[in-house]
Amino acid sequence: MALQTEFEFTLPKGYVDAEGNLHKKGTMRLATAKDEILPQKDPRVQANPAYLSVILLSRVITRLGSLEDVTPQTVEGLFIQDLSYLQELYRRINEDDIALGVKCPHCGSAFEVRLDAPKE
Repeated sequence: MALQTEFEFTLPKGYVDAEGNLHKKGTMRLATAKDEILPQKDPRVQANPAYLSVILLSRVITRLGSLEDVTPQTVEGLFIQDLSYLQELYRRINEDDIALGVKCPHCGSAFEVRLDAPKE
């Protein structure tokens, strides 16, 4: 069984870029130790520890709509509902026992899918 390292998501509101384009669908990858350690050295995080989540998310979001790069400035521009959604997704996919709320694309029924990490 292969380890799933990337997770697709759809933002509740969506990111609006400088041209007014809406970006809702994206992909987030699992975080590495480097993702957690390097931002601690960033002066923005040292000045404001709350900025850590902005840096972390910009490192692990691999795709957001048609944007070529997700930067800390991109994450800063998210609506608070989308930021909260991504913080929760980050927390869920980086824990051992993952539960994701999903919706059936055919009937629209919502349900939870549990993704248990393999135990060694």
